[in-house]
Amino acid sequence: MASPKDELVFLPLGGLGEIGMNAALYGFGPEQNRQWILVDCGMGFGGEEHLPGIDVVYPDLRFIEEERHNLLGIFITHAHEDHIGALVEMWPRLRAPVYATRFAVGLLETRRLSEPGAPKVDLKEIIPGQRLKVGPFEIEYVPVAHSIPESNALAIRTPHGLVVHTGDWKLDPTPYLGSLTSEETFRALGDEGVLALVCDSTNVVREGESPSEADVSRSLAELIKDAPQRVAVTTFASNVARIRSVAEAARECGREVVVVGRAMDRVVDVASECGYLEGLPEFRKPDTFGYLPRDKVVALLTGSQGEPRAALARIAQDEHPDIALSKGDRVIFSSRGIPGNEKAIGAIINSLIEQGIEVITDRTELVHVSGHPRRGELAKMYQWTRPQIAIPAHGEAMHLAEHAKFAHGQGIKEVVRAKNGSLVRLAPGPAEITDNIPAGRLYKDGNIVIEAGERALPERRKLAFAGIVSVAIAIDEQGEIAGDPIVDAMGLPEKNRQGASLTDIIADTVGDVLDGLSKAKRRDPEAVETAVQRAVRAAVNEAWGKKPACHILVIEV
Repeated sequence: MASPKDELVFLPLGGLGEIGMNAALYGFGPEQNRQWILVDCGMGFGGEEHLPGIDVVYPDLRFIEEERHNLLGIFITHAHEDHIGALVEMWPRLRAPVYATRFAVGLLETRRLSEPGAPKVDLKEIIPGQRLKVGPFEIEYVPVAHSIPESNALAIRTPHGLVVHTGDWKLDPTPYLGSLTSEETFRALGDEGVLALVCDSTNVVREGESPSEADVSRSLAELIKDAPQRVAVTTFASNVARIRSVAEAARECGREVVVVGRAMDRVVDVASECGYLEGLPEFRKPDTFGYLPRDKVVALLTGSQGEPRAALARIAQDEHPDIALSKGDRVIFSSRGIPGNEKAIGAIINSLIEQGIEVITDRTELVHVSGHPRRGELAKMYQWTRPQIAIPAHGEAMHLAEHAKFAHGQGIKEVVRAKNGSLVRLAPGPAEITDNIPAGRLYKDGNIVIEAGERALPERRKLAFAGIVSVAIAIDEQGEIAGDPIVDAMGLPEKNRQGASLTDIIADTVGDVLDGLSKAKRRDPEAVETAVQRAVRAAVNEAWGKKPACHILVIEV
């Protein structure tokens, strides 16, 4: 039973304000002594212009790190990277048991083993449909249809009521592989009484209902059957249903499947262990591709999002050691671009087309369906669950705002527009945001994790915009210049409008400054550095119109 001071709260730390980086806390108890569970621990993707050198983004979990003695467990809804991708990196800061289904456990273990020095995470396998009691929470895994096996919503029961956290889901009567989103199950939850529905917003701007995965399978089969030469299909590596569809289509027309890309290899291994690829011919290795007849092979490739180091990008640039495509071959993008990846994907498509390779996307053929609900599907979820409170989740600001309007239109009286860091009291009393907790981003930079406020990123942006000038000057004890200063410029044009060398202009400027300083001034390294830096930046700005970063090194000899 709940005491009068006990509250049920929801606190998103990622995923409410962006697509990806999903991490949401639920807390129960008095304000100063709550117990918590964390739902998902996902990553986002970098590659944006304002994040040079950053490929992966993590949610900032400092709040729950400080409260980790009250963290009862981490519950994974499914194995997509935006729900599990931060776990291996962040788990040592939390050290709570992680509950996930067999497929997700397999992918987490495979990934951990592929990363040197990765910690051994405390993984506990959950069976879909299972209920688990931890502290004041009882968590039930509720199977749903999505674009990866063993996806689940969570029914979170507490002394203050039932919360349904949908995770990623859709309605698909013929999912080809995996679970159905059961009307009967969600109606039963609605009959039990749903206090709050925390629901996927990704496709709320799209009308109607999504096509079925079975429709995509039929379309892919026709495109592979009709292809005159080689076929390459690129898709999300985690989409096991799509992998199986391609493999079955290849088998029907006498083609062998070559799997290319480490992420695809990992998923195929785990899917095979779980029985999702049972009955299919064995997949071939990349080094067999060139020996198979052009009309007898299908390549399954990573790189559908334009990732520069993935298989497809390397193939498009003719840089892959094993795979090459030729005029007349067919590439199928069985995916849709994640917002922000359009330029990279477009560059690959253009490169392939210029080589005479046919490219098919979802603009012209049914080669992809989303794993997220459109408005028609969302309406059914609200009809089945009949929640008192709606909290839009899993989306950018546009998606969350549109979902809030949609929920009001479904007759939901309490709709909370939360964002990352919003502490939402669900019960007792009316649902409302009662506090704002620090929430932000961490960046994976090489093999370390840095905070968003570190100076490295603004410095890199500055370097990308105007380059850097380095000057080394040797000065002896009497203030005499020992030899000629050494000048190096990176990221600057070679010549100005008049054709004069920028390096010569910089060298002349350094010489003029040093000649103009007294010997006493030259014996002060800081004074020399300041004078040279100011003069160089001014001279380059006059010649080029930009002020580069300057690194002046004064060596006393």
